[in-house]
Amino acid sequence: MEIGLYTFADVAAGHPEQAGQRLRDLIEEMELADQVGLDVFAVGEHHRPDYAVSSPAVALAAGAARTKNIKLSSAVTVLSSDDPVRVFQQFATVDGISNGRAEIMVGRGSFIESYPLFGYDLESYDALFAEKLDLLMKLRESERITWHGSLRPSLHNFGIYPRPEQKRMPIWIAVGGTPQSVVRAASLDVPMALAIIGGDPRRFEPFYALYREAHKKAGHDAKSIQLSLNMHGFVSDPTERAKDIYAAAHLEVMNRIGRERGWPPQGREHFEASCGPTGNLIVGDPERVAARIIELHSIFKNTRILLQMAIGTVPHAEQLNAIELMGAKVAPLVRKAVGGKK
Repeated sequence: MEIGLYTFADVAAGHPEQAGQRLRDLIEEMELADQVGLDVFAVGEHHRPDYAVSSPAVALAAGAARTKNIKLSSAVTVLSSDDPVRVFQQFATVDGISNGRAEIMVGRGSFIESYPLFGYDLESYDALFAEKLDLLMKLRESERITWHGSLRPSLHNFGIYPRPEQKRMPIWIAVGGTPQSVVRAASLDVPMALAIIGGDPRRFEPFYALYREAHKKAGHDAKSIQLSLNMHGFVSDPTERAKDIYAAAHLEVMNRIGRERGWPPQGREHFEASCGPTGNLIVGDPERVAARIIELHSIFKNTRILLQMAIGTVPHAEQLNAIELMGAKVAPLVRKAVGGKK
């Protein structure tokens, strides 16, 4: 199983001027994650003042020049409001800089700002994604492409450059928990990532079962299945210190987003419950975090897990310490139990 991190490169709410420093910190985090032997580092896309990255490929290209082994992915690229040709070209560029370590994780986004920003109609939310995903997948199959679309202009024997270093650059689909999205990913034989940011994770297991069922029904080889759990978590020592570092930042972000979406407010009691045996947060000392990851793997049989540790205003120094612990202590325990690189 692959073990990695994902981040949206948060900045403190109301302080967009901090974006430059946050980006420099982000590159340092990528570099350390590579040095301690983690498998994947993924960067999300947002177009809001509380996040520093609007272009994951640019940030990943900077990280590519400072790393040697770690896979570099978006998490996610909002494909519905972007152009698949530019997305492919940008990540092919990252792939070249990194000597074949780039991945694209696409989704429809957890916020809607990018749609009006780039002139797209939210009423075409699903249709935009389906058509652009079709084009993106075809772009990696051959150097020249002829493709016909209804929402994006057609292409007639165009060459797409640069080509990736990898023969077939990985494309993942991130889903938000709708059966239709799961079936689409499985039917296309595209790896699926599912974000679990609330409730008992076990209630999401049917989506993984549905993926495997739809994948088999479409006639694909079960050996090609790749499934990721994307969850919130943090590691420090001891466990109470990990909770104290993570709680305030996590609650501030979730309550701020919750006010926009009508969620009830959360407090420390809710946070503590979410860190429990049926909770969605993987927080604690290295042994506790590793044990929770191993337990979840026994339920989901996932091939990858990505943790969002740098949420809100978690201090950069604490984030670096957490990355160090993930690579030096958590990953070896998990790999010994479920398999992975030595």
